[in-house]
Formats: sequence, C-alpha cells, structure tokens
Amino acid sequence: MTMLRREFGLSALGLVTGAAAGSRLAIAQTSYPTRTVTIVAPFAAGGSSDLVARLIAQPLSTQLGQQFVVDNRAGANGAVGCGLVARARPDGYTLLVTPNSTYAINPHLYANLPYNQERDFAPIGLLVQNGFFLCVKGDSRFRTVADLVAAAKAAPDTISFGSGGIGSANHLAPEMFAAANGIKLQHVPYRGSGPAMQAVMTGEIPMSFVDTGVALPFLRSGELRALAISSEQRSTQAPDVPTLAESGTPGLNASSDFAMFAPTGTPEPIIRRLSQAVMEGLRAPELRERLQSLSIDPVGGTPEAFPAYMAAESAKWRDVIRARDIRVE
Repeated sequence: MTMLRREFGLSALGLVTGAAAGSRLAIAQTSYPTRTVTIVAPFAAGGSSDLVARLIAQPLSTQLGQQFVVDNRAGANGAVGCGLVARARPDGYTLLVTPNSTYAINPHLYANLPYNQERDFAPIGLLVQNGFFLCVKGDSRFRTVADLVAAAKAAPDTISFGSGGIGSANHLAPEMFAAANGIKLQHVPYRGSGPAMQAVMTGEIPMSFVDTGVALPFLRSGELRALAISSEQRSTQAPDVPTLAESGTPGLNASSDFAMFAPTGTPEPIIRRLSQAVMEGLRAPELRERLQSLSIDPVGGTPEAFPAYMAAESAKWRDVIRARDIRVE
C-alpha cells in the first residue's frame, strides 16, 4: 500500500509539475507580445497590401502595447514574402498580411511555390475586402468603358493593362473583363499594384484595375480617371463612377480580399489573442471611418471560419484560370 501511495504521489506530483509548466507557458503566451512584431506585406510599397498592412498595424500596436512594423518583401506575385513567413519561427513575431492572389490563386498557377498554403500557415482571420476601379490616365482619350471596348475591338491586342503580377486578382479581373466583352488585351505584370498604377499615370500603359483604397487619392487629384468599379455597388467615395454592370459588363464582381496569417505551429493562445485584437480593431470607429474613406470594407472573420471561405475563393479563381488558359511563362 505504501508503494502504491508513493507511486500515486509521484504521478500526482508529475501532473502538478506539468500543469504548472503548462500554466507558465500559457502565461507567457498570453502576455504576448513582449517585443516588436513584423508584418510581412508580400508586394511593393505603395500598393494595396502595403496599405492594408499599415492600416491594421496601427490598432494592433495600440491594443497589444508593442510596435507592429510592416516589411515589404515583393516578388513572384507575393511568393517571396509568403515563403519568408512560412519559414519563420512560429512564435507570433513574424506575420503575413496578404491578398487572395497568394492564398487562392498562386496554388493554381505555380508548380514550385516556396510555401504550401494549407500546410505552412495558420489563419488569424479575414481582414478587409475592396473592389477595383478600372483606371486610365487622367487625360486619357477613354472616357467610358464603351470607349475602351470599342478601341480594343477596332485594334485587337494593341491595348495593354498592368497588374500586380501574373495571377494577381487585378490580373485575373481584366481577363474576365476582356472575355465578357469579346476583346483581347495585352497583360503587363509589375511587382505590385502600386507600380502598375504608377505606369498608368505616366502613360506607360493605358489601363489597370486598381484597388479602390490605392486609387482614390489619385482620382481626387485628377492623375487617374475611373471608368468603372468592379464591385456590385458604386463607391460612396466616388459615386459618379458606374459599376461594370452599369457599363455593360454584368456578372463581373471581383475584389482583393486580405487576410492575416502566422506560421503553422504558432501557439493557439497567440493566434487567439491576435484574432481578437484584429476584430476589435476592425470594430473601432476610427479605423472603420478610415477604411470607409478608402472604399475598403472591414469584413473580419475568425480563424475557424477561414478554411471554408478560402476553399470557395480558391475554386472561383481556379475556374477563371482554366477558362482563360492562364499560364506562368
């Protein structure tokens, strides 16, 4: 009996010791963060990924008491930055803010990505969604979508459009637009939507589908003109710009949907803490007002809800890629 009691006592001590260790780990994780957190934006500065990452970094810094800094790592339609985060230590100090092009489109285009979306990332949640303005230079000869379509039909393959890279959402949206209107457009990929937009403003290319939040300041300055918006409704910030459906291209509803991820293996308490902070930030009146001023919708979402959303988004863009026979050269 004494031996049995002693063994039981050792087992109990082991349980208590293990519980104490687990408690210390939980305390350490819930006190996160204790130092600066890096948010990787996998496209060039000045584009939508950079903008969204910086918008979300501010409330996270305020709520969690440490700096959240943005690191732009552009290349290969976001694959360079995503690969960096996939290989990062899973401790919550390297995060990813990225659009649907990297998590719902790249896997259907690239055979040798430096990351596996399902294996390498733990979702923190959906962040925001924004449509695209079909933009031309402020003094462009194209005043309407009908003008652009007529010119493309009169001289096939002579009108080009810029995008944030092969397989980016603002590459596939113009492909859908071209198919719906029976025209051919030449694709010119850049290292992000910001450089593509700059190319339109300098006259290097005639058009680009530009994220609403990035385009609006340049629409207001007159450097860009928007012929249409790709969302179902007009923007409250540019109410005179018609939707594509109103402009003769029904059924085309395309957007950039941004999400936040951590490397797989990041402790659950850290994922939960980040998710809660993101949701609180998206509910804050000051951020909502800022997003509204850029025609960006604060969507939000839990880690648990993300896989079903991603599966549906992936299937949608896979079908576009197959229908347009889009390939990476």
